[in-house]
Amino acid sequence: MDQDALRSIAAAMVAPGKGILAADESHGTITKRFEALGIESSEETRRRYRELFFSAGATSETISGVILYDETIRQSASDGTPFPAYLGARGVVPGIKVDTGAKDLPGHPGEKVTEGLDGLRERLAEYHRLGARFAKWRAVITIGEGIPSRGCIEANAHGLARYAALCQEAGIVPIVEPEVLMDGAHTIERCQQVTEETLVEVFRQLHVQGVLLEGIVLKPNMVVSGAECAVQASVEEVAARTLDTLRRCVPSAVPGIAFLSGGQSDEDATAHLDAMNRIGTAPWQLTFSYGRALQAAAMRTWGGQEGNLPAATAAFEHRARMNGLARAGRYEAAMESAT
Repeated sequence: MDQDALRSIAAAMVAPGKGILAADESHGTITKRFEALGIESSEETRRRYRELFFSAGATSETISGVILYDETIRQSASDGTPFPAYLGARGVVPGIKVDTGAKDLPGHPGEKVTEGLDGLRERLAEYHRLGARFAKWRAVITIGEGIPSRGCIEANAHGLARYAALCQEAGIVPIVEPEVLMDGAHTIERCQQVTEETLVEVFRQLHVQGVLLEGIVLKPNMVVSGAECAVQASVEEVAARTLDTLRRCVPSAVPGIAFLSGGQSDEDATAHLDAMNRIGTAPWQLTFSYGRALQAAAMRTWGGQEGNLPAATAAFEHRARMNGLARAGRYEAAMESAT
């Protein structure tokens, strides 16, 4: 393990003013989104769609890294340059999704555990040769009646730590993503309680597995009200509770926290990030690692039509720049209607 290299890559991933684009949707997920808009899902349409984001002018300004899918890391831009090299030439760190999905956790109805450790060492070596310098593994924690259980939290935290250790062995920075889902009618207080319990266990397991904290990026949920909760917390409360939770649970050795959007609207995800950076005083960089919150408007605008690419690119660049401003606590809601 080259600790200096891991530290350097992690620092680049959370560089000031920039964030991470999650473009790692599986075939099933992206096909479902394409079909809802009448877009054919083929290898070429998926390649062209991803290139829309990689080639945008705002990408080199506001995107520090891109999480790729297995198909995408093997594809090339229209000029024939492999995507990892294409991104690297623009100052963007290429990454790769390596988990194989969340499956039912035996003996724990309604709960999931993420799989993909089998053969991971070999897959990481191949992805490193292809140009990946960071990876992503997502664990999901559901809030419901009597859940999450300790068994679920511990199983997912252990999987994240094993994955992270294998990544660092391969010279790859792990994004550690324990997502407490916002699905449900739970209160923001309940979300905070579960998020804290999850993060404490994740960092306990990372310590047990000997993971270098300076060589990871944490990708957690924000502390928000359940999507079906009758009382939705304000932007200010979300920011304050999220920061309180992180201060209690996340060591200052971690270089950066790249939040997932987790089903929030585009604007809410940006506003919450902005509010946290306005509060300031955090020991880590606070940035974004968004998928739909960066892509949804562009996908709708593109619609699979080549003639719509300029407008789709503009839609993406707007969202990327709004989040770049939120990184510095300089975002204003009025900027949405003014553009």
